Amino acid sequence: MSQFDLENEMRSALRMDAPLTRGPQMKWQQKKSTDPGNLSLNSSAANGSLLSSNKTPSKHGIPPAASQSKTPSSQDMGRKTPKSAGAHKTPSKGSKTPKKTPKAADRFIPNRTTTQFDVNHFKLMQDPKGENGPQDMMSPSQVEYQRVMSENLNGDRLAHRIMSYKEKAPAAPEGHQGDLRVLYSTTKTPASAKKTIRHIPQVPERILDAPDILDDYYLNLLDWSVNNQLAVCLGGSVYLWNASTGDIKQLFQVDGPEEYIGAVSWIKEGNYLAVGTSSGEVQLWDVAQQKRLRNMSGHSARVGCLSWNSFILSSGSRSGNIHHHDVRVADHHVGTLSAHTQEVCGLRWSPDGKYLASGANDNLLCVWPAQSTINTQPLHTFSQHQAAVKALAWCPWQPSLLASGGGTADRHIRFWNCNTGTNLSSVDTKSQVCALLWSKEHRELISSHGFAQNQLIIWKYPAMTRVAELTGHTARVLHMAMSPDGETVVSAAADETLRLWKCFSVDQEKKKTKTKSVGKDPGSTLRTMIR
Repeated sequence: MSQFDLENEMRSALRMDAPLTRGPQMKWQQKKSTDPGNLSLNSSAANGSLLSSNKTPSKHGIPPAASQSKTPSSQDMGRKTPKSAGAHKTPSKGSKTPKKTPKAADRFIPNRTTTQFDVNHFKLMQDPKGENGPQDMMSPSQVEYQRVMSENLNGDRLAHRIMSYKEKAPAAPEGHQGDLRVLYSTTKTPASAKKTIRHIPQVPERILDAPDILDDYYLNLLDWSVNNQLAVCLGGSVYLWNASTGDIKQLFQVDGPEEYIGAVSWIKEGNYLAVGTSSGEVQLWDVAQQKRLRNMSGHSARVGCLSWNSFILSSGSRSGNIHHHDVRVADHHVGTLSAHTQEVCGLRWSPDGKYLASGANDNLLCVWPAQSTINTQPLHTFSQHQAAVKALAWCPWQPSLLASGGGTADRHIRFWNCNTGTNLSSVDTKSQVCALLWSKEHRELISSHGFAQNQLIIWKYPAMTRVAELTGHTARVLHMAMSPDGETVVSAAADETLRLWKCFSVDQEKKKTKTKSVGKDPGSTLRTMIR
């Protein structure tokens, strides 16, 4: 017998006893051979073990369960075995334990809502290598121009992947220093989420012509009453503009051709208007009847600023004196303050009536107690300003906080704690500060400026970061006043125009709880004449 025949006989003998193993089995072969539900009917060893286990009677003579006694038929082999208690029984010793199916997904499904099909089609149709493309015929400057235009038109959309498997995290806010500090969330923003940034219109909602308004830094020619009436001084006349109806009427006009109006101020109730003249008189007018109630004299020079504290009217003059007038009694002059040596151009009572702030051309800012009378010394005297102090404003939510602004040589806004007499902070505005107003709804204030910017700036307090800059005036913005609802600010400039800016919009949730505003909101941009 040859060596070849001997090897064939050995192979046939081995083939009768057990299959010849040529290498490790595949996973699907192992699973098929060890899974009790997939046992082959032609396997004698498997049938023998299965029949022997079924024929063995139980200890108490109880027949085995039907799921164990019946041999699976050829029809049942094609069906899926339902999950039951019998399916989880421990397999025999000769069989291996089946491997558990991994819980993780075995594939990625793209998200159609976050996939941009138009951009992906454009990227697929592009030549990835850029060979023989139109860019080979372009100059480097044309290629750079095309790249910049693509960034401006498409943004960063071309940098995204073609397939999107999940929603991308939102980008960090512009100017944020630490991107890792931002907590991203891919969930939808609830409808009740509060807006962090409000829209501030950059153009005025209404423009009014104010011919013959005096270009004088030391005067105060504008005031807005709680009855939604705006008083404007134009030369020697006082005009009233009703913001609710748009009606304009002239209250009065001075007699002399060289006389003019230096200041106006509404009483808190809004039914009386105080007027300061160039001759040193302080007049009190009943607006409803257009009648002058009384004429209070006493100043030796023009009156450039006025301020009310209940029934006490304070007036500042070019002589440097401040007079207190009690409008209820015949002898109206009840006090004189004489700490300033030059013209008083700024005068404001605090909201609680405890302090009176005065600024003058001598670069001094004085804070007076409410009980100040003749020969009374100021409670605090601040000399940090390097120019005339005209812009004064008391904080509405902190009555002891005072903001003051300096003239051309100073250009600073300074904040004072009048309880302790300390300077809290200051900011350089790079321009002459003409007027200041605090917002009633936001922790912000607005300032108007003269040389050389001629603009309005909204500041965030106490950080004093610029929220917005409102431009449009062509000359210095000398005066400002706020509407009774606190949303609109009117500015008067030497370019003989009044501009109404809706820069302090009220929060909608707070607006629902408040009563309706006295006047209507200004409409679209409209140019009309005061007279």
